[in-house]
Amino acid sequence: MPGFEIFGKEEKKEIADVLDTGVLFRYEFNEQRKGVFKVREFEEQFSQYCGCRFSQAVTSGTAALKVALTALGVGPGDEVITQGFTFVATWEAILEVGAIPVFTEIDTTLNMDPADLEKKITSKTKCIIPVHMLGAAANIQQIVVIANKHNICVLEDTAQAAGCRIQGQHLGTFGDCGTFSFDSVKTMTTGEGGMIITDNEDLWRSMSEYQDHGHDHKVNPGARGGEGRRFIGFNYRMMELQGAIGIAQLAKLDFMVAEQQKNKSKLKEVTTGIPGVKFREILDENGDSATFFAFTLENAEHCKRVNDCLKNEGQGAINFSENSWHFFPKWEHLLEGKTLTSSGYPFAEPGGRKRIVYDPQALPASSDLLARTLIYPVSIIMNEDKINAMRKALTLASKV
Repeated sequence: MPGFEIFGKEEKKEIADVLDTGVLFRYEFNEQRKGVFKVREFEEQFSQYCGCRFSQAVTSGTAALKVALTALGVGPGDEVITQGFTFVATWEAILEVGAIPVFTEIDTTLNMDPADLEKKITSKTKCIIPVHMLGAAANIQQIVVIANKHNICVLEDTAQAAGCRIQGQHLGTFGDCGTFSFDSVKTMTTGEGGMIITDNEDLWRSMSEYQDHGHDHKVNPGARGGEGRRFIGFNYRMMELQGAIGIAQLAKLDFMVAEQQKNKSKLKEVTTGIPGVKFREILDENGDSATFFAFTLENAEHCKRVNDCLKNEGQGAINFSENSWHFFPKWEHLLEGKTLTSSGYPFAEPGGRKRIVYDPQALPASSDLLARTLIYPVSIIMNEDKINAMRKALTLASKV
C-alpha cells in the first residue's frame, strides 16, 4: 500500500478522457460529455469486481459510513456497536447521525470479538459495524449469524480491505452493505473518495438519493432540480476525476494484493525466529489483502525490547496501543466529550444532561493484545535493499 506507488499511463488516460469533455460533475451535461460518465462506470466495475448488485460512490470512506448509516435508518436514540480498534471515522460517523457508539473488544484477528459483541447488544442496538482493520477479515460470518439472531443490520467497514476475500467472497458482501475508502494511503486510491456496496436495491436507491441532496435521479422534462425528493439529503457526490482514477486503480487491484502478499511472506519468514512470536489470525491466507503485517510477542515488555531493537536499526514497527488515531483509550476528544457545539452535543443533551460517558479502561483485553503487538505497513513496491534491512533488523530482534 498505497496504490499511488504504481500510478501510470492508465490513470493519465482515464483523467484525460474527463478533461477532454470539460465535465467534472458526475451528473447531467449529457451532450457536452459525449457518453463519458466515469463515476458511473467506476460504480459498475466495482460491483462486478466485488460480486454485488449495486455500488454507490461518495466523497470519502467517512462519508460512505454516514450515507450507509442514514440509509439504514440509524439515528438519535439508537446504539451502534463497533470495535475499539478502528480509525476514528467509524465512530465519528455514528455520532454524526445522532446515534451512540458502543465499543467491543478485539480478538486475535485484531477485529471485533464476536463473544464480546453478544454481551454488548441491547434493545437499542440498531446496527453492528465490524471493521476489517488493517486489511484483514473480521470473523464476519459469526458476526452476521449473531446479528441475524437479533434482527440487527450489519454494515461492514471495509475501508482498509479492498481486494480482501474469504473463500473467494469479497469483504463488504457478507452484511447488509459494506463501505470502502480510497484515500491517499489506501491500497487502491483516488486521493479521496469512498464506495458503498449492497445487494439491496431499496437501500442503494436511498443512498443514491441521500448523497445528492435527495434527488431521485428520475428522468424529467426539466433541468436538474426538477426531480422529486422523498427526504432531505446532503452532498457527498464523487467527482469525475476521482471516478477516472478509480477505474484505472481497480484494474490493478489484484496485482497490488498479489505483490503485497509476496512482500508480507518475506517479512513473516524472518520474524518466525523471534522467541514466543505469534502471528495475527488470518481467516483465509489466500484471500488476505496483505496491506499490513502484524505479530504479537510474549508481553508488553518483550514487545518494547523488540521494537527498541528495530528502531535502532531504523526499522521500527507501529505499536497501535500508542497511536492516537486508532485505539479507544487514546481518543481523548471522545473520552473527554470535546465538541464545538455550545450545548455539548453529541455528548450532552440541550440543558447539559450527559448522553455518553466512556471509561478509558473499558477494553482491557484489547489493551493487553495491542500492547504486545507490532505492525508493519506492507508496500506494493519493496526493493531488495528495504527487504534486507528489515530482515537484518528482525534477525537482531530475535536475540533480545
